[in-house]
Amino acid sequence: MFTIVYKGIKTIVYKCKIKYIYICNMIDNLQLATQYLYKDITGRYVTMEYVDTFLNSLNSNFKISEIGFSIQNRVIKSIQFGHGTTKILMWSQMHGNESTTTKGLLDYLNYLNNDVKEFENISKNFTFYIIPILNPDGAILYTRENADGVDLNRDAFNCTQPESKVLRTILEEFNPDFCFNLHDQRTIFGLLESKKPATMSFLTAAYDENRDFNEVRKIAANVIVGINEELQKFIPNQVGRFDDSFNVNCTGDYFTQKGYPTILFEAGHFDTDYQRDNVRKYVFISLKSAIYTILNLTSETDEIQNYLNIYQNNKCFFDFIFKNVKIIDNNVEKITKFAVQYKEVLSGNKIEFKPEIIQIENLEQIFSHHTIDFHNKLYEYDGRNFPVIGDIVQV
Repeated sequence: MFTIVYKGIKTIVYKCKIKYIYICNMIDNLQLATQYLYKDITGRYVTMEYVDTFLNSLNSNFKISEIGFSIQNRVIKSIQFGHGTTKILMWSQMHGNESTTTKGLLDYLNYLNNDVKEFENISKNFTFYIIPILNPDGAILYTRENADGVDLNRDAFNCTQPESKVLRTILEEFNPDFCFNLHDQRTIFGLLESKKPATMSFLTAAYDENRDFNEVRKIAANVIVGINEELQKFIPNQVGRFDDSFNVNCTGDYFTQKGYPTILFEAGHFDTDYQRDNVRKYVFISLKSAIYTILNLTSETDEIQNYLNIYQNNKCFFDFIFKNVKIIDNNVEKITKFAVQYKEVLSGNKIEFKPEIIQIENLEQIFSHHTIDFHNKLYEYDGRNFPVIGDIVQV
C-alpha cells in the first residue's frame, strides 16, 4: 500500500489483490471486550486524571508524550506504538462529555498491552497515533465545548483553539492513512426501520456539498461495512449510518476534503446502560473490526452500496414516554402522554440523571427506551395537575 498526492488530495493505493493473512475473528470479540475491560474507569465522567492511571499501566512498547495544552493549560497527551506502513490517527473526547469511545479505546489498548501476539500482529502492520482526550477542560467540566465555549468539532477550518491546533499539527506531521474520530451520540438517536436505538453509528464524512463519493470516502465506507458486519452479530439492527450533510467546519468533513479517509464513530444507547459500560464493549469491537478490515482491503474493494444500505439514524427516541396520564387543564379533565429525557448533571465526580419532561403530546412516530403506563392516575406537580416542560418526574 502506498500514498499519492494529487492537487492536495491524498489517495491510498493498494498494490495487489492479495489479502493480508491475519486471524482476528476466531475468538468471540464480545468475550474479549469483556475480558479486557479496564475496570478502574467506569461511568460517564472520564478525565485525564483517570486516563493517566491507565497510561501508567502500559508497557514500554507504548510511547506516551505531551503534545500540547488546553485553554486552561491542561496537558494533552498522545499514545504512539507500532512500526507498520499503514498509519492510523485516533482521537477521542474532543467533546468533553463524550467518554464512551474513550473507555472502549482504553479497553482495546488494555487488550494489546496484555496480549503479546496480538500486539506484534498489529504493530508490524500499523503505526498508531492516539489522543485519548483532546479536550481535557471539557472533560473536567463535563461539557461538549472547550473552556472557551467553542465546539472543537466545528473549529476544523478556522482552527482557532489550542486543542484544534494540536490536532491539526499532528495530522500534518503524522500524515495518516486513516483517521478515527471518536464520539458519543445522545439517546435520542434510533433507527426507524428497526425501531431500535442506534447503539453504534458511523459516517464516512462528506468532502463536498453534493456528498459525492471519491476514493477517499469510498475507502472509509469500505471499513465501516466491515465494522457493521461484525457488530450485527452482537447488536443486530442497532447500527446506524450518521447524517453526511457537508460542513467544512466539521473535523471529519475538513479532513476528508484534505484527502484523509476519516471515520466517525458514535457510541449510542443500549438497553438500560446509561453509564455506557456495556456500550464501550461495542466500541472495542468496532475498533478491532476496523483494523481487521483495513488489513484485508484490496484495490477492488467497493462497499459503497452496502454502506448506504446501513440504516440511517434519526432523532426518533426519548428516554421515557408516559402514557395514560390524567390531567386537569383549565378545569378540563383529559388523558395525555408526554416524553421525558434525562438531563445529565455533574455532581462531584459523578453524573446524575434527572428525568425532565421535554415534550407533551405530538409523539406519533416517536419511540422510547422505556414506557411508563400511568393507568389514568392524576398528574400532580408543584400544586398543579398538568405537566409543564422542565418538570422533574419520578421514573
